[in-house]
Amino acid sequence: MHILDPTDLHRLRAAEGWLDLGNPEEARCELDLIPSPQKNHPKVLELRWNLFAAEKNWNACVRTAELLVKESPEKPDGWIHRSFALHEMKQTEKAFSLLEPARKLFSKQWVIPYNLACYLTQLGRIEEAAKELHSALRIDSRAVKTAAATDPDLEPLRQSIDQLRNNED
Repeated sequence: MHILDPTDLHRLRAAEGWLDLGNPEEARCELDLIPSPQKNHPKVLELRWNLFAAEKNWNACVRTAELLVKESPEKPDGWIHRSFALHEMKQTEKAFSLLEPARKLFSKQWVIPYNLACYLTQLGRIEEAAKELHSALRIDSRAVKTAAATDPDLEPLRQSIDQLRNNED
């Protein structure tokens, strides 16, 4: 694994600051100053993904997440980011199929079954989506309830649940 020296770490933190301030151009300038061997460091890739996501450059997000999966397959971020970007590109089936294996690798990460539920909902597979959402709730119910309350990807699932409730009345 690559190690960031203090100068590169400073540049990374500066890039984070610029991105937090809503200035992706300056963030990119700081990241570009990090030398080549460290450009594939997972922390650099993570920030680069955030930069591309802020710009809604989903193709670049997918490429960066692929590198993140390759450099740190033991961490869930690359897996999650790659599928999120694919979903944003309207490649939801592919997003689901690439994230689905991560469920077993990262069984304590609520966001994986949650995102799978979102993708399944958008694919019209409501029953499977409900099961994934239930799995996410078992891992961290508070986080899932907060995320699900306003997530437009889950709207068809909410409508289905509301319809079931109305049929019971």
